[in-house]
Amino acid sequence: MGGDFAPRSTTHGAILAKQDLPLETELVLIGDQDAITTICREENYDPGNFVIVHSEEVIGMGDHPVKTFSLKKKSSMAIGFGMLSKGLIDGFCSAGNTGAMMAGAMFTVKAIPGIIRPAIGVAIPKGENEFTLLLDVGLNPDARPDVLYQYAMMGSAYVKHVLGVESPRVGLLNIGEEEEKGSLLTKAAYQMMKDSPDFNFIGNVEGNGLFADKADVVVCEGFAGNIMLKLAESVYNLSRKMKMDHPFFEQFNYENFGGIPIIGIGSPVLIGHGMSTPRAIKNMIIRNREIIDSGLINKLKKAFE
Repeated sequence: MGGDFAPRSTTHGAILAKQDLPLETELVLIGDQDAITTICREENYDPGNFVIVHSEEVIGMGDHPVKTFSLKKKSSMAIGFGMLSKGLIDGFCSAGNTGAMMAGAMFTVKAIPGIIRPAIGVAIPKGENEFTLLLDVGLNPDARPDVLYQYAMMGSAYVKHVLGVESPRVGLLNIGEEEEKGSLLTKAAYQMMKDSPDFNFIGNVEGNGLFADKADVVVCEGFAGNIMLKLAESVYNLSRKMKMDHPFFEQFNYENFGGIPIIGIGSPVLIGHGMSTPRAIKNMIIRNREIIDSGLINKLKKAFE
């Protein structure tokens, strides 16, 4: 029931995803059962292809995240996180209230033991079907050096096991490539990261290197990461405004990846854009399935034991 166009957009997206996913994949739709059934029949699609779990409440986009999540126990989001924490589903995704999704992830699924702070990561295009994972992009505006070190471990594992890069190159976002450059945070993080046996650290990466083939993972605190993310989004918006029809710029379109993962919690959770279209919902579901199949969560648990 989350998102500006729910449940119509989310149901349509689930129908598209079901057609592309392996037959054994079970999709659970949590929401208004009558509305979901009606939309499926309007599309000449059998609602019996889904497991539908009825919910009576909705967390609105303008609702207070933490307070509303704790009060609306019968919302689709609260029910979904409850099912995820009990192992009744393997992954969860929503285009609903971002703050409530964060609250649900932290309060019900919780961080993997040993991880100080989870992060959210976004794949930034750097070539044709080539991406740099940037994290954190807003979950934690401030960070300590040891937190950035863990971001490097988490990002490296994600790129290796989900995106298929065998030995991901990890860079630290900074204002210069030299070791002595940067803030107190980045200088301290650099000293922790260099010669690390936990990942392939290649040094500092400047902002203009994010769109080049400098690294496969770039880590930073959420303040700088969110600014870089919004800059990347503006590149796509500018290309559309200038009618620049090129495959590279289309890779910035959020519909292509659907949602962004919360990396470092105990189950696969993806957060979609509030304005998600059926195509975006479909791709978010498919990416969730890819994360589940990769075994990323268990690999992170072992790495942080």
